[in-house]
Amino acid sequence: MSPHSTNDTEHPAVTNGTHNGDAVPELVSGAATNSSSARDFPKSPHLRPADADSVLDLVCVGFGPASVAIAVALHDSIEAGKMAQAPKVLFLEKQPQFAWHAGMLLPGAKMQISFVKDLASLRDPRSNFTFLNYLHKNNRLVDFINLGTFLPARAEYEDYLRWCARQFDDVVRYQTEVVSVSPVHEEGPHKIFTVTSRNIKTGATTTSRARNVVVAVGGQASIPRLFPAHHPRVLHSSQYAQIVPKILGDKSAPYRVAVVGAGQSAAEIFSNVQTLYPNSKTYMVMRSEFLKPSDDSPFVNSIFNPEFIDSIYPKSSTYRANLLADARATNYGVVRLELIEHLFEIMYHQKRTLGADEKNWPHRILAGRDLVAVENKGDVLGLKVAMLPAPGMHDGPLMDEEDLDVDLVICATGYKRTAHVDMLKDTWHLLPQVSGCECSMTRKDRWLVETGKSEKASTTRVMEVGRDYGVRFTNGAVAPGSGIWLQGCCEATHGLSDTLLSVLSTRSGEMVRSIFGASA
Repeated sequence: MSPHSTNDTEHPAVTNGTHNGDAVPELVSGAATNSSSARDFPKSPHLRPADADSVLDLVCVGFGPASVAIAVALHDSIEAGKMAQAPKVLFLEKQPQFAWHAGMLLPGAKMQISFVKDLASLRDPRSNFTFLNYLHKNNRLVDFINLGTFLPARAEYEDYLRWCARQFDDVVRYQTEVVSVSPVHEEGPHKIFTVTSRNIKTGATTTSRARNVVVAVGGQASIPRLFPAHHPRVLHSSQYAQIVPKILGDKSAPYRVAVVGAGQSAAEIFSNVQTLYPNSKTYMVMRSEFLKPSDDSPFVNSIFNPEFIDSIYPKSSTYRANLLADARATNYGVVRLELIEHLFEIMYHQKRTLGADEKNWPHRILAGRDLVAVENKGDVLGLKVAMLPAPGMHDGPLMDEEDLDVDLVICATGYKRTAHVDMLKDTWHLLPQVSGCECSMTRKDRWLVETGKSEKASTTRVMEVGRDYGVRFTNGAVAPGSGIWLQGCCEATHGLSDTLLSVLSTRSGEMVRSIFGASA
């Protein structure tokens, strides 16, 4: 996880945290303990289940923090009397219960954004869903104040998010994976969409009809193609806390573990493995020459302010791309300074006690290296790492080649955010066409798709979103009051906060107003 963590709209399965780089004492098998699991939860009196055959006002695909924030904003709007009647809503979630980055809930890890950036405070500090009210309801408000911090433990913040989510259990269908979203064929502009989903446990398929659909499926784990697909000894960082104790069951064993990546998640895991398995050998393989500290200075951090979205969205595609590249040090491939200092201290003491030859050290940071080959040896993987001849080049002589046999590889290599494109395939024909010259332009702020491939000539169409996160369909294709909305995949148009927790409270209010009208 990056210093400014993902929503998001993002858990490893279908949704979407931040934390610091403090060394963690020990990894709990499975995940961090959640104090909310044994509690009774109040249910929202405003969002109630609708009849199975009724046309819903809104279906949200995914129930991570982004969709929970929308539920909170709806509740608050109804509570304040801003909506004449409660809309019919349904949330569909692939996981068996609410969970937020369960694979990275390491003991001792803290948030890196203020608790004031919760699901409600910046939109309405009087909401019942603020983090402060969560503390009050759980009789910890004064104790938390005595901590003297704006940064709660990551596990506590996950408990807060679950506390919010559980209040909407009546309108959430868990273990449900959405397969497709399709327009209902009718005369004139399309008013209704069919959402087809599959029960993860039984395989049964069901459909729901809705005027509006929000797609908030978060990121999909990205693992380098070099590794064999679905290998039991190759994990993504999002699986770490849940899966590693099952694979490496003997804490005294001399396991060999390679961590691929140079960001916060990679550094946290590299440190945690050493603590959890004191006899282990660990390797951190990264392309960059140095671990780089994250930039959370006040002026730069304003890029995560809600109003910054209004500043960046109207700019040109080139301007936005350059700005995001310039601001990468706030969130990507960077590590909290405290953790960098901790890891440097480990390297220093190894050099002091074991000598300057790093190959004699049990814990190594292989900087400026890339994976060039992977050999499947059953329960062991053979990795070949080397310095590339030049950045991004794979031709020419390799330097400093080294072979490593490891029992486990953990890829802290980020996420892809393109699941919505195929999910909306049945709506592609409603998207605007683009000309040949526009097709040749490489841009990250839109998605190009092709329709009519079965015919002699295909048509290229473009999927992009407006400032309100609504998909822009061809004029007249979709009726007013209906639409499809994207969350957590619009970083190139709406800025770095799009996949993070920072603007959830205000963005959810915008979403409710966009979908249900200005009065909401």
